[in-house]
Amino acid sequence: MEMSPRLRALTPASVRQPFAAYSHGTHVPAGAEWVFTSGQLGISPDDAIPPEPEAQADICFASIDAILAEAGFDRGDTVRINAFVTARAHMAGYMAARDRWCAGMSRLPASTLVIVSGFTRPEFKVEIEVSAARLPAPQALVI
Repeated sequence: MEMSPRLRALTPASVRQPFAAYSHGTHVPAGAEWVFTSGQLGISPDDAIPPEPEAQADICFASIDAILAEAGFDRGDTVRINAFVTARAHMAGYMAARDRWCAGMSRLPASTLVIVSGFTRPEFKVEIEVSAARLPAPQALVI
């Protein structure tokens, strides 16, 4: 019986180990289905924007969960997170939210965090986008 391909975290021993809950890379074999989210901001459906970066990041990740679910995916299918914060002081709140969102994942996604000068509105402190992939289900072996 042939083993089905799998998404695989890439964290080579020759590279400094990740600082937190992420992998240095993710290998996605050919034939995968993909979802790419736009950057999500920390604004709720009723237009509330919490002042805390961690609360904004929680909203971003909740929106990402909804987008992934719309395609039949879940957070475990995430292969890459790109995040942006407007100040070094916002990194800890973002990372706490990201670590909660990634908790329990059997394979951590690749992740990048960038400090930027700002977003479209000054009250936004965090923006997050993800790429997710899912491999086709293995076919039953018929003998």
